[in-house]
Amino acid sequence: MADDGLRLGGLSSGLAVVLNGDNKREGSGKSRLVSYCEGFGDQSVERTLEHIFNLPYKTVKQLTRPVDISTVRSIIKNEFFKHHPELKTVATKIRDGVVGLEESSISGDIRIVKQPLLVESHALFSSARANSCVWKGKWMYEVTLETCGIQQLGWATLFCPFTDHKGVGDADDSYAYDGKRVSKWNKEPEPYGQSWVVGDVIGCCIDLDYDEILFYRNGVSLGVAFGGIRKMVPGLGYYPAISLSQGERCELNFGGLPFKYPIKGFLPIQASPSSKPIATNLFDCFLRLLQMQRLERAETDTVEKLSRLKRFASFEELSQPVPQVICEELFSALNAEIGSAEYIAHGPFLSFMMEVFRIHPPHDYLNLDRVLDSLLQFEESKLLLKHVFEALSSGCKTGLLVLTDCPYSGSYSHLALACHILRREELMTLWWKSSDFEFLFEGLLSRKSQNKQDLQCLIPSVWWPGSCEDISNENSMVMTTTALSEAVNKIEEKQRDLCRLVMQFIPPVEPPQLPGSVFRTFLQNTLLKNRGADRNMPPPGVSNNSVLVSLFTVILHFLSEGFAAGDIYGWIKGSGTDSGAHVGFLHRGGQQSFPAGLFLKNDPHRIDISRLGGSYSHLSKFNPVINSEKEEEIIRWEEGCMDDEESRVTHFSRMKPCCCSSYDADLSSSSKYPVRRLGKGSHGSCSSISDRSSHVTAECSTGNLNDEIADKPSTSDHSDSEFAFRPRQHLRILQRENTLSSATLKEEELLDAMLLLYHLGLAPNFKQVREFYFLDFLFYL
Repeated sequence: MADDGLRLGGLSSGLAVVLNGDNKREGSGKSRLVSYCEGFGDQSVERTLEHIFNLPYKTVKQLTRPVDISTVRSIIKNEFFKHHPELKTVATKIRDGVVGLEESSISGDIRIVKQPLLVESHALFSSARANSCVWKGKWMYEVTLETCGIQQLGWATLFCPFTDHKGVGDADDSYAYDGKRVSKWNKEPEPYGQSWVVGDVIGCCIDLDYDEILFYRNGVSLGVAFGGIRKMVPGLGYYPAISLSQGERCELNFGGLPFKYPIKGFLPIQASPSSKPIATNLFDCFLRLLQMQRLERAETDTVEKLSRLKRFASFEELSQPVPQVICEELFSALNAEIGSAEYIAHGPFLSFMMEVFRIHPPHDYLNLDRVLDSLLQFEESKLLLKHVFEALSSGCKTGLLVLTDCPYSGSYSHLALACHILRREELMTLWWKSSDFEFLFEGLLSRKSQNKQDLQCLIPSVWWPGSCEDISNENSMVMTTTALSEAVNKIEEKQRDLCRLVMQFIPPVEPPQLPGSVFRTFLQNTLLKNRGADRNMPPPGVSNNSVLVSLFTVILHFLSEGFAAGDIYGWIKGSGTDSGAHVGFLHRGGQQSFPAGLFLKNDPHRIDISRLGGSYSHLSKFNPVINSEKEEEIIRWEEGCMDDEESRVTHFSRMKPCCCSSYDADLSSSSKYPVRRLGKGSHGSCSSISDRSSHVTAECSTGNLNDEIADKPSTSDHSDSEFAFRPRQHLRILQRENTLSSATLKEEELLDAMLLLYHLGLAPNFKQVREFYFLDFLFYL
């Protein structure tokens, strides 16, 4: 869309042209005027409308009345479509040529877990091919990895047999890439490409002009994988095909949605909707209108001169009729092609919103709100915005950390846009009512992983105390890691903002709910779904590990630093000692206690999920719930990292716990380049959680969290009959409409969830790291 922006060349001298400032890194968004109306006789309103709708000079005749909706409609009908005949809408139709999986080709058990094409294997080895083939030209499709195990992605003919042990690449005329084993397959494996990770987007390309097959990882070519492939004839071409081992999950895109990394010269298997050109042009018109508003806010003498013209078009004069007519034409085009709204939302519309909002701060909240106000006047906008939530969630899963974009890199821009949109209760309700609410919530909390090549690009110079690396690498590494830490801090900050919004949301259901019920339900279902995620072979359907880690860091921050929102603290507080509304639960010190009944009463998951201190059966045995008329048993918890009473460490002792330790001093002592503080702590001497979340995680892996949990029953301490993974369709997932708890979310519940998230999401990672370094050490010896 940026390519279609304002240009100086080719425009008439009677047009006011605005060019964006050069300081893009700072995202200032300031504009400068480079030309203006030549004389007071020019009718600037007409010229401005020509500029907005990209019409030739003096196409719009002199207006005899103020600009209103009928005037703008007339310009679009009589001039806009006249000069852009390729944008005219057609009669109502269903989007042509939808490409999907051919059901008769499926071997094993491949299921579509989310429309349109998020697929998962529930058999030891499953294969399938698409229902469309190619035999000449250059074509591609994309695969977004939800897991990163054994998958064979590529192309196959009808002559390629699929069995329980053979799939794509295991026969003649079938070709595949497997990033888990870093190999290409055509009957036999050969080394090829790079290892892949969760969140990677694999471009599968076939060039039948040169008889080659090649693959891309996140838009970067891995080179030609196969050359001299056999030419085919119409009807007997190459089909997109995949093979997945058990539990593997990926999302296929044959062109039903815009490609994340389109490759020049290669076409999608499924053509884009015919409404794409008009939607793109209408969004460009809207953007040019909004740039006028930015011009009016710019403090330049030229703007003041323009304001003295007889009929200079102010933004306020056009801000109501122009957006309304643009939206009318947009939804008319989308209604004329059923099924095109999803593509438009993921492509032109999301690009337009990002352009308005600005990827880097300062964000343009004012103009984004103007866009939302205009759209929400139309009922059709709800479907478009629903698909935008899907696009934002997907963008967080695949957002790349780019060093030159730090600190606003990775998933930051998608999270920031989502947080602002969801501040509107109407849109939060729309998102919550979606059947995919929890799936999309997980996506927004996801972070893309990095492989070896990614890390080499992010941290090109490596140094540590005592290393034999060049001393100049020290400064480079400190600067690089500082920039990456700032980027992670920004992402974590937006994840906390998102979770706060969900906590504050009161769902419109009967009986009335209290704030926190939606977030509690999401936490319960996430924990229930991910039982077994810490095993060497996780069961199908578990969440991305980054979701569990993100939830852990969010809750850890809330419990340690507080919620930074008075309206939240008023209802989300524990039953222990309250030493102040602005002191985090973990920082209050002293002995905390709460009734065992908090976790044992009115909990539909009490049999299915272990609670703080162990399973339901364990707690009910050692902490029986007594009649409400009598005093309840109390579970006590006293903070501290050590069991020795004399050396116990609390937030009030001279030595501080791990979450309040100063790691900057430790790093500075081994480096001559001091590391500056990345953020400010919100409470006294305790540093901000965003600064130290990774340190807390590492420290607690061998510190107090393990000590607290070591003697308590966990999923690994019980028999399979009680805690083994059960297929997802048999789990008792809490439904939003009728079983939401009306009780207030307690801080103790968040602590309970945080400990479980630690076991499921963080502890396995530390185990893998320890094993990796142990094997590396043995190899070195």
